[in-house]
Amino acid sequence: MKLVIVTVVDYYKKDIIKLFKQAQINNFSESDIEGFKTSATVKLSSNWFASEHTGADSELFFSFTEEENIDELFTLIKEFNKNLETDNPIKAVVVPIERFI
Repeated sequence: MKLVIVTVVDYYKKDIIKLFKQAQINNFSESDIEGFKTSATVKLSSNWFASEHTGADSELFFSFTEEENIDELFTLIKEFNKNLETDNPIKAVVVPIERFI
């Protein structure tokens, strides 16, 4: 069992839920968060955050699931990110779980 954590801008919330389901990850949690970018090198025309110094509404998803499901989710996310026209890809990380009850 591992923990997968995914962040997305609100615009992609429905998309990531579909990707979770396609990867057979049916149990997950979601929380509203605010995302920030501080890089000055980002192209303003392709940036969700444009010239604003405030954050953007985003979502954080997480699930305790099996490695095979996470592998499928990562494959789906990579394919999804290839087709983006913005500079805000879906981001995901995996954290190993040493113990659980």
